Amino acid sequence: MKVVDKIALVLIIIGAINWGLIGFFKFNLVDAIFGEMSILSRIIYALVGLSGLWGIKLLFDD
Repeated sequence: MKVVDKIALVLIIIGAINWGLIGFFKFNLVDAIFGEMSILSRIIYALVGLSGLWGIKLLFDD
């Protein structure tokens, strides 16, 4: 597995955990750590979103 793939997978997992926390407990970990919709939070959300798109590629890799 390439380094980029591993980074994307870690970000996908972080995003999934954050969504789980939001769904179960109404607690947004990213906002709690970096501030509600701060520039840093938005960058993290963007990176997680891009990683999700990259994850589609991982489905089709051997």
